[in-house]
Amino acid sequence: MKIAVIGGTGLIGSQVVQNLNAAGHEAVPHSQSTGIDVISGQGLEQAVAGVDVVVNLTNSPTFDEASPAFFQTSMDNLLAATQKGGAGHFVILSIVGVDQVPGLDYYRAKVLQEDILKAGPIPYSIVRATQFMEFMDAVLSWTTDGDTVRLPATPIQPIAAQDVARAVAEVAAGTPLNGIRNIAGPEVFNLDELGRITLSHKGDPRSVVTDPTAGMFAAVEGDVLTDTNAHLAPTRYTDWLS
Repeated sequence: MKIAVIGGTGLIGSQVVQNLNAAGHEAVPHSQSTGIDVISGQGLEQAVAGVDVVVNLTNSPTFDEASPAFFQTSMDNLLAATQKGGAGHFVILSIVGVDQVPGLDYYRAKVLQEDILKAGPIPYSIVRATQFMEFMDAVLSWTTDGDTVRLPATPIQPIAAQDVARAVAEVAAGTPLNGIRNIAGPEVFNLDELGRITLSHKGDPRSVVTDPTAGMFAAVEGDVLTDTNAHLAPTRYTDWLS
């Protein structure tokens, strides 16, 4: 099976390409570094011509009010090129609970991306993942003030990037879902608790203060970013840290 992976040189994309090729498919990574531009449309038709599946793992360069425009333009361009090229399956990666957090610009933008795909002409699959373990350092940095990190007690269910890539590759090689598959890590933590576990493991002297108003996850109500009924990945957070 020929598969074009747009955004195929990033954290998830590079591993998706590796997994697909190891399974005997012909997966080719495409990104700005290989000469394509999802906003201008440069190189897209050539990238997806004659492939069976298009996997779109590109992401907005910002998480603010500019992100909806990125997903609108990139999806319009990619779907048009994919339809012309004849692929019969289009896959994107989204976020568990994304439609339950209207207070975040980026989450609204990802919902827009999903809606554009659902309304489009190509059979599709949406893989929704919980928060990546790899992003925890960034989450800690957003709300650090001196030796203190402020985090809300938002429940999250962290998943390792390698497990996300494995799931995306599996879906890409399968029959279109024309729906959503949720994937998640095996454990649920409160974000402030996860911060303390992370800092302790790294020997980081910062302390975590629970603050329900701190950072982007303050906009999340309840446990919408978790799903214990999802396809559960095997990697546990402390094993990943080690």
